[in-house]
Amino acid sequence: MSQALTLLALNFAGLLAAILILWGIAVAIRDVSFIDAFWAFGMVLLAWGSASQAGIAEPHGQWLLGLTTLWGFRLAIHLFLRWRAHGEDPRYAKILGGVTKQRGWSWPVAALVMVFLMQAPLLFITCLPAQIGIWASAAGAHPVGALAWVGGGAALAGIAFESVGDAQLNAFRRDPANRGRVLDTGLWRYTRHPNYFGDTLTWWGLWLIAADMGWGIALATVVGPVFLTFTLTRWSGKALLERGLHKSRPGYADYVQRTSGFIPWPPKTGA
Repeated sequence: MSQALTLLALNFAGLLAAILILWGIAVAIRDVSFIDAFWAFGMVLLAWGSASQAGIAEPHGQWLLGLTTLWGFRLAIHLFLRWRAHGEDPRYAKILGGVTKQRGWSWPVAALVMVFLMQAPLLFITCLPAQIGIWASAAGAHPVGALAWVGGGAALAGIAFESVGDAQLNAFRRDPANRGRVLDTGLWRYTRHPNYFGDTLTWWGLWLIAADMGWGIALATVVGPVFLTFTLTRWSGKALLERGLHKSRPGYADYVQRTSGFIPWPPKTGA
C-alpha cells in the first residue's frame, strides 16, 4: 500500500505542476475556460503517470489505461475546439466577476483559488479508479471476471453515447436557423444531457474494471464515480447549466417537462 501512496503522491505533484502552468497561461490570456478541456486530458496524464510507475503487464491495467486515454483525448479535443470556437465560458466569467467584486481579490488570485486549485483535487479524486486500478493490476495477476467485461462494455457505451450527443449538438449549433431553439432530437430527445450521462457511464464502467480485482480496490476507488455523478447531476454540471438555459431558451421549460434530466428515457407524451 505504501507503493500506491507514493504513486498517488507523485501523480498529484505532477498534476499540481501542470495546473500552475495552465494558471499562468490563463493569467496571460485573461481566460480560464480551457480548464474544461484539461479536466479530461488531466485524467489521461494521471493514468499514464500510474502506468509509467507501475507498468501495464496485466489486462485490467491495459483496459483502464486504454479506455481512459480514449475517453480523455476525445473529450479534451472536443472541449478545446469548443472553447476556441466560442471563447470565454460565461459561467466562469460570472464566477470570477462575483469573487473579485465580493472578496476584493485580483483576477489572477480568484482564478487560481476558485478554478485551478479547486479543479486539481476534484480531477484527482474522480480519476482514482484508473490510478489505483492500474497500480493494483501491476501488483498481482488477476483473472478477468464478469465485472471487468461489464465495466469495459459500459465504458465503451458511455464514450460512444457522449460522442454522438456532442456531434448532434455541434451540428445543431452550426445551423443559424437553430439560434435560440432547443435541441430535442436524436439522443437529446431521451435525455437533456447525453454528454453528462456518457461521462458518468464511462467512469462507472472504469470503476467496475478496477472493482473486478477485489472489493478492497472497489471500496478505495468508488469515491471517484460517486463524486463525478454528484458533480454532474447536482453541483456544477446539470444544475448550473440548466439555470442559464431556462433564461436563454424560451422553450426550455417545456423541454424539461417532457424529457428525462439524466438517464435516457422515452419522452413524456402530452407534457
